Amino acid sequence: MHKKLALIGLPLVLLLSACGGSDPFEEDGGDGGGDEAGAVVIGSADFPESTLLAELYGRAMAAEGVEVEYQLNIGSREVYYSQIESGNLSVFPEYNGATLAYLDEEAPSGDADETNALVEAALPEGLEILDSSSAENKDSVSVTSEVADEYDLTTLADLADVADELVLGGPPEFETRHQGVVGLEAVYGVEFGEYRSLEVALLTQALLDDDIQAANLFTTDPQIAVEDFVVLEDPENLFGSQNITPLINSEQVDDTARAALNAVSAALTTEELTQLNERVVVQNENAADVAQEWLEEKGLA
Repeated sequence: MHKKLALIGLPLVLLLSACGGSDPFEEDGGDGGGDEAGAVVIGSADFPESTLLAELYGRAMAAEGVEVEYQLNIGSREVYYSQIESGNLSVFPEYNGATLAYLDEEAPSGDADETNALVEAALPEGLEILDSSSAENKDSVSVTSEVADEYDLTTLADLADVADELVLGGPPEFETRHQGVVGLEAVYGVEFGEYRSLEVALLTQALLDDDIQAANLFTTDPQIAVEDFVVLEDPENLFGSQNITPLINSEQVDDTARAALNAVSAALTTEELTQLNERVVVQNENAADVAQEWLEEKGLA
């Protein structure tokens, strides 16, 4: 049963990628084909929550008469950020703290307002962020309850004396980010014995199989509760604020689209986002259907 739950996310990602239409950036030579047609092109990263958020924001815009195109499961921030800057993408559901860390690795952690002010100052001309949601999904280092008990782990600081005996798993980019392995060493003095790059959808099963003893899981991952994983506390706020925040190419998003995007952000909460993730990842419901139902319940579609 555990294995079945853990692997659900992988075919889901493949399915949603197929739903996104043509390959990202190939139409019209990759020079913003959606813009010529007057469409707002919304993208997502390559994990289920990002695709769910793209469906929420995209369908809310479409309900207000905005023409919307989707480019789903593009990849990591290192891949998609340049596509927003160039105009191949118009909207991307982002996380404010992660965006700040990408733009300025030395930027201090802060609350949502402080983080957004720093993001706005760091963004190049032509890009901007809209209203942040109260919904927040943070990176974490999580362990099984058995590992937490064996090594007496409650916070990230507790790892300092034992991490060399453990294997940490996560996506490739977590190994090189400050809000990742680099910051764990710099802030907490934590150095794992090994880092194992894994698809996000495989991390839960790897933990359960003891192939890894710690994992970079998102805090809204419903399998944390399902499997009784322990999210290690972050007293130094290494992972910062991670509020859901649309990043837009300013010229491609009009006032109608902006209002629709802000309305979704205002309505969404962390609890609801976790519940929606559970429906998609654990119950294997279609992300587009889940998004449409939530929007209708909120009067946004």
